[in-house]
Amino acid sequence: GHCRLLCKPSALAQHLVRSLGRSAALRGGRWLWPCWPRLQMLWQLLQPPEPEPVVARELLQLSDAGLVALDWLVGPWGAAGGGGGVSSPVLLLIPNAAGKVTGGLLQLGLRALERGFIPVIFNRRGHNGCPLTTPRLQPFGDPGDLREAVTYLRCRHPCASLLAVSEGSGSGLLLAYLGESGSSSRLAAAACLSPIFRGRDWFEARMPWLYEWPLLLHLKQGLSRYAGALAEVVDMDRLLGSRSLRELEETLFCRTRSRPTSWESYWERNEPLRDADEAAVPVLCLCSADDPVRGPPARSLPRELFRSSPYFFLLLTPHGGHCGFPRRGPGRCWAHEAVLEYFRAMAEFLRTEERRKGLPRPR
Repeated sequence: GHCRLLCKPSALAQHLVRSLGRSAALRGGRWLWPCWPRLQMLWQLLQPPEPEPVVARELLQLSDAGLVALDWLVGPWGAAGGGGGVSSPVLLLIPNAAGKVTGGLLQLGLRALERGFIPVIFNRRGHNGCPLTTPRLQPFGDPGDLREAVTYLRCRHPCASLLAVSEGSGSGLLLAYLGESGSSSRLAAAACLSPIFRGRDWFEARMPWLYEWPLLLHLKQGLSRYAGALAEVVDMDRLLGSRSLRELEETLFCRTRSRPTSWESYWERNEPLRDADEAAVPVLCLCSADDPVRGPPARSLPRELFRSSPYFFLLLTPHGGHCGFPRRGPGRCWAHEAVLEYFRAMAEFLRTEERRKGLPRPR
């Protein structure tokens, strides 16, 4: 399908090229739908998954008494406990920064459940119906809450491999976590679908209104539920009157009543790739050249990172839109199959390396 893999040469890269090259998910064909990225984007926002998944919610209390929600996908059949066993890999799904759980993300979770994974969705404070017990939300690239959730998942499934997939702007959180945690991330591998690499540039450049306004309204609707609690720390009239995602982000995290800060200082602490050199977990980033949300590849793709780091892999396709990657037939998104194939290839490579070096499997 004219995909290119940009990465630093290594044994892992060669293994990944062979595995993805054998995958039927990357085989292209003559079809006009991939050439209309804006229509794909609208379809992805509106189309529900088929079948509708059954979700079991678990609230996790954090160290500051805040709450995040973990939604365990147990299938469309209502079978409590999920489809995996004790040592089945746990797949952590991270929605976009607005907390919008799209049909595509749910579809990926269902595909993973069919393959024996244990999928769970991470919902930030105040997102997707998660109660807001503290007057504080999670900044764009602050991985503190995610770190506590990963620690909990590791304790709950000590024998399982822990994997993570992020969608769109939610990749800023995953990339920041991998860089800040380094070799202590507790993840075996990660993948990002249509990631936003440069957060500040993305907010300042603006997105097509077709994508920005639905997400802005989605955020305002969620924040309005906690107007009383948030009024202590932010100007709610200004917040709910925001006309762009940048204005909302700046009002929510920079122009606070207690600890105001500048836009520049905020991004010094929240840029997704600020500690990318410290990442020590393989990360596959699936991007399309015609992504209308991320922006032109020349200014939005950090190609030098993929050329210099042995842990970052860029799978670049000419057509795919934003988190769309459409294909004919069941599944509708070939990126989901590519991600699951990537995780299978990573597990195979790590097992081979352990046998070659005679290393004991970590407990």
